[in-house]
Formats: sequence, structure tokens, C-alpha cells
Amino acid sequence: MAGWITWAGSAHFPLDERGGVIEHPVRVQARGRKLEDLKHLEQAGAAILQLDITDGQQNINDTIAKAISIYGRVDVLVNNASYISIGTWEDLEYGDFLAQFDTNVFGTIKVTRPLLPHFRQRRAGTIVFISFLSGWIGHAGCSAYAGSKNCGRSLAGNRTLGIKTLLIEPGRFRTKLLSKNKMKAVISTIPEYAEFSKTRVATLSKEDQAQPGDPVKLVETILDLVRQEGITEGREVPFRLPLGRDVYGDMKTKCEETLKLLEEWKTTIRSTDLEE
Repeated sequence: MAGWITWAGSAHFPLDERGGVIEHPVRVQARGRKLEDLKHLEQAGAAILQLDITDGQQNINDTIAKAISIYGRVDVLVNNASYISIGTWEDLEYGDFLAQFDTNVFGTIKVTRPLLPHFRQRRAGTIVFISFLSGWIGHAGCSAYAGSKNCGRSLAGNRTLGIKTLLIEPGRFRTKLLSKNKMKAVISTIPEYAEFSKTRVATLSKEDQAQPGDPVKLVETILDLVRQEGITEGREVPFRLPLGRDVYGDMKTKCEETLKLLEEWKTTIRSTDLEE
């Protein structure tokens, strides 16, 4: 594939096993809030730009325009910026929910929109959305994060005018999502939730850098899907692809439970039409 891939938001995933740039001819841009966090990618040959996806739309538009000007076009946008809020509904303030959605949902919208005219005019381009298992399951104590990731699943539904979309729904991969900088935890002061809250945060903290998924394999799979090479040869690229052993088991269980519910409640579910 000629052209380049732009990695929106903080680079949670290394771009190769050394944390550098995928081999030529793919050219990579990485964008994040802090340029110093992306210097290792620049040293490996990537172009880097500063971008805070919670900025105003005009600032983001200007950065996207600059990004397009560097190589003349964009082929792929990877929406990867994210962090996770931990806390019960009663403990999280409205501002906590707003901040979670501002990054995980509205930030994605603000970065994607200015690239759509570029893709539409070229009748080409791929947008990759990174969701998460919580968008399916709604894990306890992660309602703000799960809600934002469920919204992300809905954003990825458009495939028109030559623009391709790909929704990746990973499980627990060894990224920095559960690090101190990415996990914003509110310990409950409500007696009924106190023990659950402490245990939940402690469990997630221990899982940081102990997750089973290999992020390099995740990126390699995404690249195969985008370039329609490797694992995709002779197969149609799906719109949505879960990745991770834990995802397979949890999603399969969720689907089976849903099918069972539909069958057991079929009569009631289908009984709500207006009478002719």
C-alpha cells in the first residue's frame, strides 16, 4: 500500500516489535497530546504531530490539514485514543462521564470528520475504530468506559463512496490502558460499594502489563485486514472483528444468552405491533 497510516491519539500500540515504524512503503504518522511521547517513532522514521482530541474542532481541522500536506494524502486513519474511568454510577460525577465521552467518543468524531472530505473526494480511504470488549459486556464498575466504547461501535457503521470502515473489538491486550496515566479510578465512599470498589481497582491495577494479549500481533492483524494481505487472502474482510481469546469466550456466551432470551420471549417480543 502506498501512502501512509495516521495513528490518532496516544500510541498505545507499538507499530512493530521494536515500537517503531512498519516497513516501507507504508509511511506512518503518529499524533498525540505530548510530542515527547512520540519521539521514538520520529527517530524510527515516522512523522509526528501534536494533537489533543479534546481541543476545539478548528484546531483539529488545522492539524488534519497539516497531516495531509506532509505526504499529500491519507490512506488509513486509526482511531485509538482512549482512557478508562473506573467507578460506580453514584461515585462518578457528571463531569467524569463527560470527560470519558469527550475523549473516547467526541474526540473520535472530531478527528474523523475533517478526513471524510479527503476520503470522499479520492473515493478511497480506510477508517479503523478501536472498541473494546466492555462495549459488549458492560463490565461492572466500568459503566462510563463501556458506554463510550458501545458508542464507538455505533460510529463505525458507514461504508460508502469508496470509504472502508473496520471495527476492531479487542479484549485484554498488554497496552498502557490500565496504567496510572490511563486509568482514572474513583474509590467509593459509599459503604455499600466500598469493598467492591477497592477490589475492582486493585484487580485492574494488578492486571496492568499482565494482560494476555500481544499488542504486536494485534497490530499485525489490523495491518493485514487494512491491506487485505496475509490472513485475509481469499477471505472477505469483515466489518467487525473481535480479537483476543477472552473476547471469543465472552462474546460467544453473550450471543448464546441473547439467542436464548429471544427464543424464550419470542411471543412477547413479537406481540407489540399495532393491531390491523
